[in-house]
Amino acid sequence: MTHPDKVEPAIVQSSKNLGALAIQLQWVEGDIHTAEKSFLKINQQAAPIDPVELKLLESRKKPNCIAARAIVKSGKGHKYWSRFSDETQNFIQDTAREINTILFSPKLKSPIKTLDLPIAGKQYSPQTLPLILDFINITNSIPLDFKESLGDDEEGGKTLSFLRTAKKIAQRINSTHEGSLGLHPIIYLYSHEGRFKVSSFYSIVIFVMELEKLNKYNVFTKNRRVFEDAIYEYDYVVQQIFRKYRSAFNSAKPISDFYFKLLEYLDQGKSQDESIKFIANDTAFKYLSFIQEKSEISSVNFSRERKSAVYIREVISTAPKCKICNGFIHTNSISIDHVERKKNGGLGNVENGQISHPYCNTTYKN
Repeated sequence: MTHPDKVEPAIVQSSKNLGALAIQLQWVEGDIHTAEKSFLKINQQAAPIDPVELKLLESRKKPNCIAARAIVKSGKGHKYWSRFSDETQNFIQDTAREINTILFSPKLKSPIKTLDLPIAGKQYSPQTLPLILDFINITNSIPLDFKESLGDDEEGGKTLSFLRTAKKIAQRINSTHEGSLGLHPIIYLYSHEGRFKVSSFYSIVIFVMELEKLNKYNVFTKNRRVFEDAIYEYDYVVQQIFRKYRSAFNSAKPISDFYFKLLEYLDQGKSQDESIKFIANDTAFKYLSFIQEKSEISSVNFSRERKSAVYIREVISTAPKCKICNGFIHTNSISIDHVERKKNGGLGNVENGQISHPYCNTTYKN
């Protein structure tokens, strides 16, 4: 220190303390994997690493983990894919950016003052990276024990393949892609108080994948309006299923099964009330109660959630709907359709236009 007399005493003392600080080193014998295990063990002694983050750190070279980080960061930030070729890196970044836009745009704000909500909740929250990792795993049929069963990605091809499969499902759920069902988040993914439901996100991913597998997109579209009215009215059933299975991931398939059972009865010509009665008598759903519990409110002030609930209640009835299936339509999946088809001489004037879901416009209508 050149001029100690011009420096505050506290800073001088701190500098002396730093100079006297001993740095502890540990010698570890073994290969890089042994050293990594030792590093992670030592770093967890002071503050334990979140289990999911630890899993991601240990599996950072695996394609599903690389894909998940790329999506959350929209293809930016630290490049876990930097060892791949420039061409592959560009493909990964572009695809991840597209998926990020589909999942997280528009941004979620609370309390809710618009029905233009993202399908995957907040982009920046503690649950986001685990959510996207599960999304990658579900869409690509990757088992929970992937750490042992899935190898590292050395060239990037597997990472890109996982991203492309995930993108296809994301587009199908809600986008302007011609095959998009345009599922409205307020109906499928948020509670009446505006809470994003992780279990519903997983279940809708599974539901859409099953619709494709069973070739039932048209069955869904035909019954869509009544189906959406039912799942919105019985929104609380999702929470009951969640409580039974104790986790968002474990409850996802049962929620999807509930949706399919509802769709099955509606397609048989049963009304909403009749369908619910049949489900209530189904042994697989005996634990469900189709009577909503009312919570007691003692506060004179509106909480954020209750403010959101008021807004949603006021505007849901006037939300735009597809002119073909009459299902709710989201800002991210609006298609402009000809009332009188072009092949029949329909013109592109305002009077001959209507809004619809992309799938309803390009496939179901035809």
